[in-house]
Amino acid sequence: MAKRGGFPGGMPGNMTNLMKQAQRMQRQMEEKTKELEEKQYTAAAGGGAVTVTVSGKKEVVSVKISPEAVDPDDVEMLEDMIVAAANEAFHQMEEASSAVMAELTGGLGGLGGLSF
Repeated sequence: MAKRGGFPGGMPGNMTNLMKQAQRMQRQMEEKTKELEEKQYTAAAGGGAVTVTVSGKKEVVSVKISPEAVDPDDVEMLEDMIVAAANEAFHQMEEASSAVMAELTGGLGGLGGLSF
């Protein structure tokens, strides 16, 4: 029979180790998140006519447009290229973030449905 207030098999020691591991993982995640936020991701569209750079904080940092891409008769094409480049840059940022978090969690599958 287990002692009163305790767990059979030395669970309190295991629980302490588990808590230490969780705290270490949390610190690592905070550090990696900060690193990811400081990175920038750049993507181009229209053969390089439009280039968009985004930050890991999910903010557009810059948009570069080649003069050849500016056609007053086809503004819609320029808008589409900007959207395409921005979406690709954000996609790169999300992939980098997912890869880092998967590395940290060791493929725990989002910890039971939770995501980071």
